[in-house]
Amino acid sequence: MSGSLTIDYETIFRHAPVGMCISQHRIIHACNETLARMFGYQAEELIGKSFLVLYPTPDEFERTGARIVPIMNAKGHYSDERIMKRASRELFWCHVSGRSMVHNDPHAAGIWTFEDLSEKRPVTAELTPREREISALLVEGKTSKLIARQVGLSPRTVEMHRAKLMRKFSAATSSELVHRLLGVTH
Repeated sequence: MSGSLTIDYETIFRHAPVGMCISQHRIIHACNETLARMFGYQAEELIGKSFLVLYPTPDEFERTGARIVPIMNAKGHYSDERIMKRASRELFWCHVSGRSMVHNDPHAAGIWTFEDLSEKRPVTAELTPREREISALLVEGKTSKLIARQVGLSPRTVEMHRAKLMRKFSAATSSELVHRLLGVTH
């Protein structure tokens, strides 16, 4: 058939304009060049590595892994925006989406995409791991009570972290803090 296009999924995966990878038990089994470049690696360097290398700290890797399980079990997919780490140790905002390939075992096998948000939203303050986690949830529009429930802290502790974030970002209101976290300027 003239004019028909043969779809080669490997080529599509390799050249996709977003970072993509296939994982098993949070180990990268295949990734495209876009993902490798985004994080400052060669693709071969990431194959067989734990997602841990992409996180600012081991604690953030563990907490995120635990947080996504009930959501993926309920929906079969997960998406958020979080601060990740390049090979150079530079931190950057990243939109992460994933789909589990095994019902009720989200880490068994998954397909993940990563989009670098650093041009739209630079990381402008030194944040602790807990502040990074709470920042990501504030950006999603979650209340202190919801954040507290999701990360296993008291609402008061979440409010203390929010107050510290407001000082670090010179924000007078919670709305202003979210705008600063999103990189929105007035």
